[in-house]
Amino acid sequence: MRVLHFYRTYFPDTMGGVEQVIYQIARGTSAYGVETEILTLSKTKSEENLFIDNHLVHRARLDFQIASTGFSLSALLRFIQLAKQVDMIHYHFPWPFMDMVHFTSLVKKPSVVTYHSDIIRQKFLFNFYRPLMHCFLNHVDRIVATSPNYFATSQVLDQYRAKTEVIPIGLDKASYPKIRPELLQYWRTRVGDRFFLFVGMIRYYKGLHILLDAVKGTDFPLVILGSGPVEKELRRHAQRLDLKNIHFLGALSDEDKVALIDLSLAIVFPSHLRSEAFGISLLEGAMFGKPMISSEIGTGTSYVNIHNETGLVVPPSNPGSFREAMIFFWNHPEAAAEMGKNAEARYWQQFTSAHMAVRYVDLYQRLLEKSAGSFKVPQ
Repeated sequence: MRVLHFYRTYFPDTMGGVEQVIYQIARGTSAYGVETEILTLSKTKSEENLFIDNHLVHRARLDFQIASTGFSLSALLRFIQLAKQVDMIHYHFPWPFMDMVHFTSLVKKPSVVTYHSDIIRQKFLFNFYRPLMHCFLNHVDRIVATSPNYFATSQVLDQYRAKTEVIPIGLDKASYPKIRPELLQYWRTRVGDRFFLFVGMIRYYKGLHILLDAVKGTDFPLVILGSGPVEKELRRHAQRLDLKNIHFLGALSDEDKVALIDLSLAIVFPSHLRSEAFGISLLEGAMFGKPMISSEIGTGTSYVNIHNETGLVVPPSNPGSFREAMIFFWNHPEAAAEMGKNAEARYWQQFTSAHMAVRYVDLYQRLLEKSAGSFKVPQ
C-alpha cells in the first residue's frame, strides 16, 4: 500500500508537533507494508527529494504565505502527479491551501484527514474560509481526531460525528536517541539535575508568559528548550520580571532534549488556548517517566496528563495556580516521582507508535476495501 501525506511543513525544515506525528505514522505503518511518501512546502530553493528513515519526502517551493498559510503552484502540480501513483491520500488539517488542492486536482483516491486543531486565531479570515473547509471535510472519506477530549469539545467536529473516529497520537521510544553519559554530565553541570522543563515551539498559544509570571518571586530553576516567533518578546518579559534562574536554550538536538528531560523534575506545559490540541512534549515527558503540569483547555493535553494521576492540571491563564502546582512538586519529590511512573505506564498502555500505526493501517484497509481495493494487515 502506498500512502501520500500532504502537509505544509515537514522535517528537516521545521520541527513541530504535526511533523512528529507524520514521522511516527510513517515509521510505524511501515511494519505493515505501508510505503509512505510526503509532499510538503519548503523555503529552500532546492526541490530535490529527501529520504528520512524509510520514507520519501517531496519538497515543493513555497511561493508566498497569507496568514501562515503557504501557497505553491508547484505543489499543486506535484500533488496531481503523485496522487495518481498512490493508493491513499492522508491530509493533515488545518491548511486552507490543502483544501484547494484537493478540489482543483480532481484526483479520486480514498482520503483521510487527521484533524489536528480547530482554527483559533484567524477569526476574521476564517469567515471566508469556512465554506471551503466544510466542503473539504464533507468530501474526504474519514476524519481522525487525535483525542476523545478534542473530539468532544470541537464545534467543527461535532458536525461530522458519523465520519470521525479517534486515533490518539503515539510515539516510538526507540526512535529517540540514547543519552551519552558525557552529554548528560554536560547538562547537569550547566543547568543542574532538578529543574522544571518546557519543550516546544515558542508560539503565542504556548502560554509561556503565564509560566514566567508563575515563577516570579520563586527560586525555581526553569529551562526553556525551543525557539519560535514570540521568543524575543518572551525574553523581554523575563527581563522585566527580573528572573534570574531561567535558561533559554533555543532549539537543540533530540539527544540534548532527551538528556534534559532525563535530568528534569517535571515537564511544565502552560498552553492556554485550543490551538494546543494535544501536546507532543507532554507525551515525550510521559514516555520518559516525568510528571507533568498542564492547563485544562478542553483538548488532548488533559487526555495525556490525568490530574492527580500522571501530574497536575490547573486552570488556564492562572499563574497562581500554576505556581502552586510547581511548589507541590518541588516540596513533594516522592509524589512527583510516583506520578512520573504512572505517566510512563499510561504511555505504554495508550500512546505507543505501534498502537497508533495498527489503527491507521486498519483505517486505510477499510477505506481501500470500500473503494474496491484490499490490503490485509499481517497478523
